[in-house]
Amino acid sequence: MKILVANLGSTSLKYRLFDCSGGEERMLTRGGFERVQEYSEAIDSCLDELKSGGWISDESELAAVGFKPILAKGITGCVLMDEAVLAAMEECNCIAPAHNPPYVEGVRKFAGRMPETPMIGLFETAFYQWAPEEAMRYAVPEQWYEMGVRRWGYHGASHKFIAERSAELLGRDDVAARSRTLYVNNGGAELRGTDLRVISCHLGGSSSITGILNGAGIGNSLGMSPQSGLPHNNRVGDLDSFAVPFIMRRTGCDVAEVERMLCKESGLKGLSGGFNDLRDVLERAAHGDARAQLAFRVLVHHARHWIGAFLAELNGADAIVFTAGIGENNPQVRDAVCRGLDQLGVKLDADANSIATGIERKISAADSPVQAWVIPTNEELVIAREAKRFLECRSGT
Repeated sequence: MKILVANLGSTSLKYRLFDCSGGEERMLTRGGFERVQEYSEAIDSCLDELKSGGWISDESELAAVGFKPILAKGITGCVLMDEAVLAAMEECNCIAPAHNPPYVEGVRKFAGRMPETPMIGLFETAFYQWAPEEAMRYAVPEQWYEMGVRRWGYHGASHKFIAERSAELLGRDDVAARSRTLYVNNGGAELRGTDLRVISCHLGGSSSITGILNGAGIGNSLGMSPQSGLPHNNRVGDLDSFAVPFIMRRTGCDVAEVERMLCKESGLKGLSGGFNDLRDVLERAAHGDARAQLAFRVLVHHARHWIGAFLAELNGADAIVFTAGIGENNPQVRDAVCRGLDQLGVKLDADANSIATGIERKISAADSPVQAWVIPTNEELVIAREAKRFLECRSGT
């Protein structure tokens, strides 16, 4: 069973091809295209590469194309990306303006190019179906909640991979197996019993922190929209709701302009004076740039804030995991986030942390009660697994 996983950006298409036959999970090949102007051309190029590389003879060999869509009105889990689902996503375009429109367009183009191949989406909100209601509600009128004003949580595929892999690394194969077989459409599972507690820190251009109990997410720093939580590369993160009407009244900006500023000119970019890549921020900070130094400190502060929240919610932790572009590759961030947490059981091994760049490695000291790990995430593998499971459930196998 060959499953193509497509990651769609506003101007990019990245893909991985997996062989999920039998008990195997092999990535056969990967590739991608930047500066995409027309998805149809990128899709054709993707399929041409798979054929010319000998990975498939034609599109009929693909059992499915898997996606990781963000948000749809009234829909979560792993679903067939039909027109009803795409329409539900379009109703949420204003909440995820940088994510939903390119996914809707890309899925439609894939479906048009391969009408007999199932398009399967694993929604980023799916991992939080087991979170307690009190962790996902805002204190707003019930009518607002019914319209979708609630915490949703995102980066679900990444945190699900961390849930499974961290359990394996901590010698808890029982929890790893449970997490892997916990079908994302089975909300409401019982989480207690084995009590493995992990805090997953997905730090990158977009960042979030999740508490994981026995392989399932119990909450996430991201709330109703991908603009919330930690400061992102150019998106605001958490913000007092009254800041928006305040700025509109003071400046005369309309909703569209405020939305643009919050989505395009905020986060690290807004704090640092125009730099949205943490590598550039750190370079300027090292040369004494006060705004860049502040941007770094704000990111670290918010990461520690959410780690602290989940330490309280989980009554401690067995492991803290760093993943995604920044988490996997930046020892300075990991050191700053974990500094002074020894009274909470977190002690880093400075040497191990300094050389853990893009590789799976334990970075906590030998006497640290809480283990700290760097684990490169693999969202695409999670999507392939769930797409396979969806097909098997649909066929009754």
